[in-house]
Amino acid sequence: MALAKHLILLCVAIAGAAVAAPRAAQAQDSVPAGTVLPMRLDTPLSSRKSRPGEVITGRIMQDVPLESGLLIRSGARITGHVLDVSSAATGGHAKISLVFDAIKLHRSAIPVTTNLRALASPLEIDDAQLPLYGGDRGTPSTAYTTVQVGGEVVYRGGGPVAHGEAAVGVPVPGGVLVALRAAEAKPCRGSIDGNNQPQALWLFSSDACGVYGYAQVEITHAGRTKPVGQIVLSSTDGRDLIVRAGSGMLLRVNAR
Repeated sequence: MALAKHLILLCVAIAGAAVAAPRAAQAQDSVPAGTVLPMRLDTPLSSRKSRPGEVITGRIMQDVPLESGLLIRSGARITGHVLDVSSAATGGHAKISLVFDAIKLHRSAIPVTTNLRALASPLEIDDAQLPLYGGDRGTPSTAYTTVQVGGEVVYRGGGPVAHGEAAVGVPVPGGVLVALRAAEAKPCRGSIDGNNQPQALWLFSSDACGVYGYAQVEITHAGRTKPVGQIVLSSTDGRDLIVRAGSGMLLRVNAR
């Protein structure tokens, strides 16, 4: 009953957001603070092989609705670059500093300043797309029940996104639209700058925060505080740091 009641309210709010977002964003538009950008990394990162100045690219994996009523379409490219690299061979922990600072739209670009909310390995991303109860030939993927990175359950084919007994969002083509939640005992917030509309989280839970599937990697600076926009990933075991292509990331546009 609790799930059904929450689902009705969420469907009304999210349907309104979807109807109001029929157009793709143009270069002159800015992306509101607090907007989540769900992306899949195209460029592998390595404390042995990456170099300062190297271009990093990723791809938006779900249509991202904006407050203005526009969309950032799935497939749009996010670009950034490596700032600094420290290999484990130099002593201490391996580190990679990087930024993501532009969304490429056809021949134009929207500048953004972002922080990193969550990082997931390719295996975690693949697991989040598998049916919880096992698939069969008669069940389309659009009707699967799946588990998001972070543990929330998605009832595709008419059900909600469930955080325990509470419905926190709904499945949509390509992902989910979810009310973002602060993470317990972790430095990830809910809505900021008044941006409390449902967010496109792709395969991540509403409170996904930190690193999933990389046991020896941590986010030592997310880019929310000075130096704003600078993301630092570190190895925790004295070995070199590797983040594979195909990893999932939740970037978030910084507060003004």
